[in-house]
Amino acid sequence: MSNNQTEAEFTKHVNTKFRLLAESPRPIDLTLISVTPRKIEPHEQAGMERFSAVFMGPSNIFLPQQTYRVSHPEMGEFDIFLVALGQEPEGFRYEAVYNYYRED
Repeated sequence: MSNNQTEAEFTKHVNTKFRLLAESPRPIDLTLISVTPRKIEPHEQAGMERFSAVFMGPSNIFLPQQTYRVSHPEMGEFDIFLVALGQEPEGFRYEAVYNYYRED
């Protein structure tokens, strides 16, 4: 887990573009549209950071569930596991869920 892939860091970049570094005929950009913290339940282990990042992609390209390499001007390059949430008029919506121990 890279130190820059935190809830706070993603939140700073809502409404910015993340470019998929995939083998495709043209670049694909995803826009980060929301970051949602996930509450730690009483039965879950403390010291975890849990959040989801939701992206909007183009309407003419569907990305299957898998890990993608992305690039962002400020966050750099990293891998992200995306799951499709559904199609909307403006494009496909994808979610990346993060669960990891905080480095305090």
